[in-house]
Amino acid sequence: MNYMVRPLTDEDVPFMWDMLYESMYVPVGQEPFSRDILQEPSIAKYAEHWGRPGDIGWIAVTEAGERMGTITARIFPEDNHGYGFVGADIPEMGMALRSAYRGQGVGTALIQALFDELHRSGYTRVSLSVDPNNTAAVKLYRRFGFEEVGMVDTSVTMVAKVRPQGATD
Repeated sequence: MNYMVRPLTDEDVPFMWDMLYESMYVPVGQEPFSRDILQEPSIAKYAEHWGRPGDIGWIAVTEAGERMGTITARIFPEDNHGYGFVGADIPEMGMALRSAYRGQGVGTALIQALFDELHRSGYTRVSLSVDPNNTAAVKLYRRFGFEEVGMVDTSVTMVAKVRPQGATD
């Protein structure tokens, strides 16, 4: 499968909202969340007013132009932080892929693109929040060096050192 990973544009923002919804883990057999959850301030903060200083985002797109998934990093202040918050100077990552494109290396490509850009931007660490039952995501994140540092509600907070492609520690 041929695809490319490129920076998010203003035209991609509606799809980024779709991927924010897709990123909410629902165990097999349970009802999905209502899309109204995207209006909850604790969720909306991940996408609203996208493009503010410091926002970093990438999208994977097929040769035919079909959007496959997104990855974002955003800084949150301590008084309005996200679920994966560990510090006001550490961006929080969010990622989701359409189900048809999972398990094919697209997530790996998105994370590497984000890590490269975070490195260029001077960041040394990145955090995220993930449901521990989302084993495929946890396995992928561990491959990039993410380690558990805490829990918020039912989600694990993980942090990794930002390593550009080809870097070894």
